[in-house]
Amino acid sequence: MDDGVAGKVVAITGASSGIGEVAARLLTARGARVVLGARRADRLERVAAEIRGAGGAVAVLPTDVRRREDVAALVALARERFGRLDVLVANAGVGHVAPLDDQSVDAWDEMIDVNLRGLLHGVAAVLPGFRAQGSGHVVAVVSTAGLRIVPGQVVYAATKNAVRTVCEGLRQEAGPALRVTAVSPGVTGTDFIDGAGDPEVRARYAAMAMPPDAVARAIAYAIEQPADVDVGEIVVRPTAQA
Repeated sequence: MDDGVAGKVVAITGASSGIGEVAARLLTARGARVVLGARRADRLERVAAEIRGAGGAVAVLPTDVRRREDVAALVALARERFGRLDVLVANAGVGHVAPLDDQSVDAWDEMIDVNLRGLLHGVAAVLPGFRAQGSGHVVAVVSTAGLRIVPGQVVYAATKNAVRTVCEGLRQEAGPALRVTAVSPGVTGTDFIDGAGDPEVRARYAAMAMPPDAVARAIAYAIEQPADVDVGEIVVRPTAQA
């Protein structure tokens, strides 16, 4: 089915589970070729094996988005294996949910390094190639935490608001040939829920969470649009979320 996704080469970070894994499966089912990066190499290989078994085209590379060289290598792998890169889905993220009094500076640093620096490393890696080929698309997975600030998610929300700012600035600088999309999920049934230290908070999140495929479909929607259509932002949340 040629719906604007078929034939595109898509790199996805944080692809070993959750939204990244489901997006990889959905996009390959629609004919995309994917290059998957994540820190957990064993889970990454499992996802790749299942995609290959379903007839999909996939390459993988263990990737820590905190390391510029890792992200650059992921982008290089896409061009080496498939000849080009059309889309970067900057999905890798981490969230620690707890009041500021109860969190460590190490937890704050990890959220800044993965959520914000990880995106910037991706932008730095793809922009030269996108400019050279005259096309390209950055899709960043953000969060509704940046739209409605709540206790326990202060630093997480700050990093996601920074990501939203980078996306809007990049969109304005990108010109007519490049596209930028920020996809902001609400509570989703992923490992993020495990980041809530309070058992009551975890239970509340789990009860309202939407499945990751809801977010994957939003990512696919942005990618499948015609080249002259730029979907700037998509917010997708469970109906139970305030």
